[in-house]
Amino acid sequence: MPATRTTSPAMERVHLVWDLFILVLVVANLALLLFDSLFLLPPLNSAFASVAPGLHEAYEQHIHANFLRIDLAFVAVFLLDVLLGWAVAIAERHYHRWFFYPFVHWYDVLGCIPLSGFRLLRVLRVISLLHRLQRMGLIDVRQWYLYRVAAKYVDILMEELTDRIAIRMLDNVQQELRNGDGLSGPLIERVVEPRKQALIREVSQRLEAMAGDAYSNNRDDTLRYVRGLVSRTLAESPEIKRLSRLPMGSQLSRSLEGSLSDLACHLIDEALAGLRSAEFSSLVEHLAESGFDAWLHTDQQTEQITEQVLVDMLELLKDQIAVKSWQNKYE
Repeated sequence: MPATRTTSPAMERVHLVWDLFILVLVVANLALLLFDSLFLLPPLNSAFASVAPGLHEAYEQHIHANFLRIDLAFVAVFLLDVLLGWAVAIAERHYHRWFFYPFVHWYDVLGCIPLSGFRLLRVLRVISLLHRLQRMGLIDVRQWYLYRVAAKYVDILMEELTDRIAIRMLDNVQQELRNGDGLSGPLIERVVEPRKQALIREVSQRLEAMAGDAYSNNRDDTLRYVRGLVSRTLAESPEIKRLSRLPMGSQLSRSLEGSLSDLACHLIDEALAGLRSAEFSSLVEHLAESGFDAWLHTDQQTEQITEQVLVDMLELLKDQIAVKSWQNKYE
């Protein structure tokens, strides 16, 4: 794609003067079209004749009678503008191909046709010229009162329109859920089943990580609890109580308690260290798969509960969409 040439400041000023000239002509032409259309209405024609008979006669003889010729004069200038704009676009390489200009500026081309339906397209030329002046920073239409009023009601209209469309779509989805043959079955078959192994691996890895992190962060508390549990268990054991009554029994019971506590803590350390082993990972995956299969099993009651939850969620979403936020924005 050829590089676009930058326009010199002098050419920019020429473009600006020409655009302003065309803008004035288009506005004058549209005003003339509007006035001549109103002139054709008998009540307005009669009122015009009664208020300003001389001006009415001059307009009818010199302008209305030659309206087509006058409009063709405007069209000639507009057609010249299209040809000049096309030539400038080719010279400055505004588009990828030389013939793109009339397709991009189709409203300018069709507006040159001197027929009533096509003449209305000249309004788009005014909008295009205003947009160009806005882009050049010469005007700021966003500060215009008419623009703010139009933007306000367009915003309200678009919000109301999109809200109604969204609510209608959600209504259709709810109706499909109520009248359908069930959603859980297709959901499991098309969405969950193809990703079953990946989900199982993800669940098992998370379980391993949770168990390992929980123990490493609370190891001292866990071992302290185990030692206390062993001590209470031995203290309540009748055999240990009888052993304590024997000579040297207290020392033996304390030694036994310490040994059992160390053994229990060692077993816990070894067991939790084995969480990173391949055997434990395989065990967790097997348990996760068994639980996953049980979770995927559905029946008629499960289908109804799932569909009702989805319907209620959509109803809540509809209530949220139905809130007219533009009222808080503009009132």
